[in-house]
Amino acid sequence: MIFSEKFICAGSGYSTFEKPVPAPYLIKHVRFDALPDSCSFTVCGLGFYRLYINGRDITRCFLAPYISNPDHIIYYDDYDLLPFLAPGVNSIALLLGNGMLNAPGGTVWDFQKASWRSAPKAAFALCYTLDGQERLIEADESVKTAPSAILFDDLRCGEHYDARLYDPSLLLPETDISGLKNAVPAETPKGRPAVCGADPVLPTGEELTPVAITPGECAPYTNLHHLVRDIVPFYKYENKSGYIYDFGVNKAGIPRLKIKGAPGQKIDIQFAEWIDRDGRLDYSNINFYPDGFSQHDVFICSGGEDVWEPKFSYYGFRYALVSGITPEQASQDLLTYVVINSAIRTRAGFECSDETLNKLFAMTRVSDLANFVWFPTDCPHREKNGWMGDAALSAEHVIIQFDCGRSYREWLANIRAAQGEDGSVPCMVPTCTWGSHSGPSWDAALTYLPYYTYIYTGDRLILEENADAIFRYINYMATRRTPRGTVEEYLGDWCPVGNVRRASVEFTDSVSFMSICDKAAFIFRELGQADREKRARELWLSVRDSVRKNLVNLNTYIADNACQTSQSMAIFYDVFNEDEKPAAFEKLLEMVHGNHDYLDVGILGARALFHVLTDFGQADLAFKLITRRDWPSYGHFLEMGLTSLPEEFDRKDDTDHNSLNHHMFGDIANWMITRVAGLRYDVKNGADFRPADIKGIDWAKAYYDSPAGRIEAGWRREGDKIVYNFTCGGEQF
Repeated sequence: MIFSEKFICAGSGYSTFEKPVPAPYLIKHVRFDALPDSCSFTVCGLGFYRLYINGRDITRCFLAPYISNPDHIIYYDDYDLLPFLAPGVNSIALLLGNGMLNAPGGTVWDFQKASWRSAPKAAFALCYTLDGQERLIEADESVKTAPSAILFDDLRCGEHYDARLYDPSLLLPETDISGLKNAVPAETPKGRPAVCGADPVLPTGEELTPVAITPGECAPYTNLHHLVRDIVPFYKYENKSGYIYDFGVNKAGIPRLKIKGAPGQKIDIQFAEWIDRDGRLDYSNINFYPDGFSQHDVFICSGGEDVWEPKFSYYGFRYALVSGITPEQASQDLLTYVVINSAIRTRAGFECSDETLNKLFAMTRVSDLANFVWFPTDCPHREKNGWMGDAALSAEHVIIQFDCGRSYREWLANIRAAQGEDGSVPCMVPTCTWGSHSGPSWDAALTYLPYYTYIYTGDRLILEENADAIFRYINYMATRRTPRGTVEEYLGDWCPVGNVRRASVEFTDSVSFMSICDKAAFIFRELGQADREKRARELWLSVRDSVRKNLVNLNTYIADNACQTSQSMAIFYDVFNEDEKPAAFEKLLEMVHGNHDYLDVGILGARALFHVLTDFGQADLAFKLITRRDWPSYGHFLEMGLTSLPEEFDRKDDTDHNSLNHHMFGDIANWMITRVAGLRYDVKNGADFRPADIKGIDWAKAYYDSPAGRIEAGWRREGDKIVYNFTCGGEQF
């Protein structure tokens, strides 16, 4: 495979909020008097590309290539062109989008300051064999360029498209392109070339039609002025009334617009997660952008039959307000929701007699998939960033449910590339210079992703690839310890109930670092790296001793600030000795009961609390905390009408909200499979069946496709008895 470093572009100007630049075509005509014996095409199109051969779109996936920091890794895709060629002239065309290379919508995270920012550019190598001879054609100034009908595109903000400008003949081999402008040389990105091993981003095959179409309007929108105060965007969003399309569920994807409109008819499509109490489309929680650029598409009709989908953006939404259309055009088939995520295979499931748990499990799955686009993201609407903390928290329940090890491996390659010389890692990947020193609770993704992937799949390679980076990281964090021997960085128990953080950052960071060292020691032991294992184990013991000395009262068995997060984490992560845990658990029960059996945790506490309660014989209480319908609880999300997991518990009603599609609170799916159904598995110990006896549940079942075959576990009540069923590898026990 040839990684050409000869990059070209249509011009040096790049799109901004103030001045858009249309997405360019790069077109090359190649003549084959006879079809070659073989013909491969290797391409790197930055930020995104679509590949057309003789007018046919053959792009391998949506949002190609992989989203990365091009200073670290640049991704190439390889195609076999032979099935698409014909004798004579053939047209090879690339349509380039901004992607990560130029991200106007990345202002919040300083992407507008990125060293790599430039106009979209591409490199390609056409390698073919004819008459036994290999021949090579690379991108150069002979490639022709032309603007497309995409007037503006941004991964986070949306697309503006003028169908009157679309000329399909431009991509055909019989079209004379000699009068078009020539491409110009572009700077080669600094990153190392690579081929993407992650699961591709594709339409899932699920296409949603609206469950309701009603006349409506947008609620008032206010952006975060300190982020966009100097921006005067080229487009003003004025027509904010039209028809609200409700697709019934808050997922991730793109619209397919089908319309026969008047020439020049302008259609606005605003996407949102929420309808306010007055029935208005409310997108105020996606407020990092100028109005008109917050998950917003603009389409201008050609005057004929138009069918259109955005090429270089996607959205998290349940609702879409379509304005600029007539009542007759507001039909059922005007707008279709094409669901998109990484093509990761489902390999686990859960079901029980309690419909609240079933709905919550489904909500968790919706959020897991909507937030898996190349890598785990923090939300599909506002940020689309690879936040490490979110991924660390969801690592176990996602790897249980989905065959995503390949995608984890590729993202980890980018995490390693982003690792500082001192061993530090940023809190999100990819990034430019934004987001360092967030703390072990976020940095844990570097260790957790390899650890849990190995535990559930036996993939030893993911351990080997990341062992050096993990060792560098734990040694780096050892230098960041406080004079007390603890760790106290920046981000703690994020998004706590009522937005009141009770656990100290010193405690949660220290315990998270303990967990990292513990898992690192396991990884080094599996790889036979005894010296590293010893170092990780010594660090674990040293930090643990410091936590016990400074942040735990060993007379009362109360951790840190006497809150549910600290107490459950201290038990879950072995701050307490085994003989101390029963007394510590009684203190945790007092805290929960003292809060009238309501949870009072953030993302770190929620990861531990329900497992600890269940493992110490209080599964009924864990079930109650999760399923009760009043605030704060997971069940309250259902009362709010949500169909995906939100970012936080601090909203008591529907008058104000933040993101409604995050996966970081989703470990309840793990709890349902491993505790409620009782199906547990790891490659070291094999399958186990230990269901909890929860009085409010009459039956439960789960399955998991392990490396050894499908495991099925279930139980049901029959009168005074409980009947169990456990099947592993086709053998029933």
